[in-house]
Parts: sequence; structure tokens; C-alpha cells
Amino acid sequence: MLTRRHIRVKVMQCIYAITQSKDDSLEKQEKFLRFSIDNMYTLYLLMLSLIIEIQKRGSDQLRISSKKYLATEADNLPDQAKFVNNKLLLQMVHNEPLLAELKKRKLDNWYLNEEYVKIIYNNMVSSAAYQKYMSVKGSTYAEDKEFIITLFKEIIAPDEKIYDYFEDSNLTWVDDIPIVNTYILKMFKKIKSDQSTSFFLPRLIKDKEDVEFAKNLLRKTLLKDGELTKEIEGKTPNWDKDRIADMDAILLKMAICELLNFPSIPEKVTINEFLEIAKEYSTPKSSIFINGILDNLVKEYRKEGKLNKIGRGLI
Repeated sequence: MLTRRHIRVKVMQCIYAITQSKDDSLEKQEKFLRFSIDNMYTLYLLMLSLIIEIQKRGSDQLRISSKKYLATEADNLPDQAKFVNNKLLLQMVHNEPLLAELKKRKLDNWYLNEEYVKIIYNNMVSSAAYQKYMSVKGSTYAEDKEFIITLFKEIIAPDEKIYDYFEDSNLTWVDDIPIVNTYILKMFKKIKSDQSTSFFLPRLIKDKEDVEFAKNLLRKTLLKDGELTKEIEGKTPNWDKDRIADMDAILLKMAICELLNFPSIPEKVTINEFLEIAKEYSTPKSSIFINGILDNLVKEYRKEGKLNKIGRGLI
């Protein structure tokens, strides 16, 4: 689920937290890094849990409507239970490993905040996509899947109230929401009718290499702060650390640290990754400023034989 770029962003957030709090405890930041990464998986599970609760809400509404004496607009639908019986939804609702994980982590957020489920459900029912889906009796797995993709992409993911809820619950989730939403969308597009139950519980981090990468990038950037600062000063004659944005300084130090201490990552990958992060998290001109400094440093390091790169590397 987490790519190397996401890991770099997590490390950046930890270092930024240190600069703002003036707390230079490495142990505390390593714990925060692990917590931030693990918490992203919690966000992913909560998103899936929300979709399950929407199906349950639909089931409850169907049961209530069956006991009404007066006809409603829903009575004109060819199959009122079509949404509730959506084949992709049922894969999630009856997925024992997923339900067990939600229970183990005590993720009952939507039970305690059911108004959000109601909001999403009502928005869905009033949408043109829902009306179109429900107007036809019966559906294939592909059609059911397409509707859930539309539901997630057009109604759940963009909902501002859900966004605000996550932001209020955990500040680190603000940057995680787009990553998690994109992953869930890709997951829905890949899923098949005979998918194994483990499909909904992917590994958060691909392998031990990525875990070590995260830990080492944080540790080495913090422990070599003085050396990295001098590297920047040498390439900016008029350098004034008080005038450079905190985020630019952090990204430069991380990039230089990666260039010098991670031989399996090509310098081109390092530069491109940090330029993309700068575009998203720093000032409009940051990527140009950072690119100029890194480009000069790479040329210098090559002449001095400091870049001992091996293999193809990973993004």
C-alpha cells in the first residue's frame, strides 16, 4: 500500500514535527513514525468499514420500508434489495478476516458516529448514479462493481464531512486520505468475484527493506543534521537558514542524506521524488530551488567519487 514516496513523506512529517516542537528526541520520533505508518492502515480499514455500514444502513431501511402501509418512491423500483445484495458489497460484509480485524482493533467509529453513515447513504440514494443502477432489475458482478466504484469515487471520497471527521480524529490522516482513497479505488477495479478473503487485508509495507528504509532515512537525516546543513551552505553563498522555508531545508537534507547513504537508489530517482514532494508540500518555487542545489551537489559528488550507486534501485 505504501510506496517509497509515501514513506519519504512520513519521514518528512516526523522531522518537521521536531523542528516545530524543538524536541530532538530520536526515540520519540521513531515511535511517531511507526505510529503514523500504522495509523494509515487504520484509516484504510475505517474507509472499508464505512462502506460496510452503508450496506447495513440500506438493509435496515429495506426492512423498515417493508413494514410501511403507505407506498413510497422506492416501491416503484424493480428490485428494492438490489443495492443491499450488491455482490461486491456482500464480499466485504461477509468477509470474516476483515470483520475480525475491525473487531480486534475496536474500530466501531461509525457505530458511535452513525450520522456520517446516514449522510453518505442519503447522498447516495438521491444521486443519479443510484437511480440509474436501481432502475434495472438484476445485475452482473461487473455492473455491481462499477456501481461501487462510482459510489466511492463520486460520493464517499469527495465528501467534506467525512474529510473533516478524519482530520479532527487524527492530524496525520490529512495527508493519508488521498493515498488511501486511491488505493481503495485501484483495489475495487482489480477485485474479482472469486477473490480470496485476504484481498481486503493487504500488507501496509511491501517488505522489510521498506521498513528499514523508513527508519534509516529518519535516523541518518537527524543524526547528520550538522553535516547536511554544511552541504547546503556550500551550495548557497547567500544562504540564510532563517529565510529558507523549513520544509525546503528538511527536503534538501533528506535528499542529500539519501544521495550519500542509500547506494541502491539512483540519484535521478532521489531528485525526482523530492522534487515531486516539494511541489505538493512546500512553496510554489521550492522545486526549482531544490533542483538547482541538488543538481550542483550531484555533479560535485560524482567528481569526488562520493556517489557509490549499485543496482537499479526502487522508487
